[in-house]
Amino acid sequence: MKALIIGYGSIGSRHARILAELGCDMAVVSSRPITDYRRFSTIAESVSVFQPDYVVVATETAKHYAGLCELAESGFAGSVLVEKPLFHEQKQMPQHQFENVFVAYNLRFHPLLQELRHLLKAETVVSVQAYVGQYLPGWRPGRDYRDGYSADGGAGGGVLRDLSHELDYLNWLLGGWQQLTALGGHYSALEISSDDVFAVMLTTARCPVVTVQLNYLDRLTRRELVINTQQHTIGINFITGELVVDDVRQHFTAERDHTYREMHRAALEGQADFLCTLEEGIDVVRMVAAAERAVTERRWIWK
Repeated sequence: MKALIIGYGSIGSRHARILAELGCDMAVVSSRPITDYRRFSTIAESVSVFQPDYVVVATETAKHYAGLCELAESGFAGSVLVEKPLFHEQKQMPQHQFENVFVAYNLRFHPLLQELRHLLKAETVVSVQAYVGQYLPGWRPGRDYRDGYSADGGAGGGVLRDLSHELDYLNWLLGGWQQLTALGGHYSALEISSDDVFAVMLTTARCPVVTVQLNYLDRLTRRELVINTQQHTIGINFITGELVVDDVRQHFTAERDHTYREMHRAALEGQADFLCTLEEGIDVVRMVAAAERAVTERRWIWK
């Protein structure tokens, strides 16, 4: 299997390493010098010469659309995985011949969410509260946080897009959003041009009350979820790996690359049950746009 990575920053290099470990023949499209894998300077050249079977788009969010347009124009007809979120603003997918398009919401492959999805199948969900917070200057030790794309709203950065895993898995678990409202923006002293705090309240097909807070400020690093059903209270702590159902506790372990590896395996093997589809990825982009509209217009936004 030939795999091509478009973009070779920190996430692109991670995708390349994991796919190489899975036995793929690797190549990269990048403007920077690369010694680890075969390098091409343009997407068109890489498709023509390397003829990949599987392509990962791992550029900055604001460059995803242009990359997909160039990939489509090259005649590529294999499977594509686009780093999350799909786009930095609402766009129509270009005309293409791609076999499949998936979005890299790899958190779906975490054992905790896999188990939760199983637990919720027979439950009536009443309320859900999700929280994720991590201090932005601590994300990449040794690198100035002000130089990263997360700090740049124009590049598609900001907590609402960066931490949109929560929006995706809530949509996935709860049958899709119906309406939402939000508060958010840039409130802290962080030297960034993007949003650093967002709180979203929404209703979904399976749950009348869902709240989620995302921020770049939490020095404790937290990623948690609490669900109340008619029969149970379920708690998840992604940092400690703990799942609590009422008073029964379980621990799940997942090493750093596990969710990425399983996501790529599913994409390579055509096992789409847990992958984020193109339609689901577009829906998350709609959620982000709706949350931003809700802040500006100070009202509920219907889907």
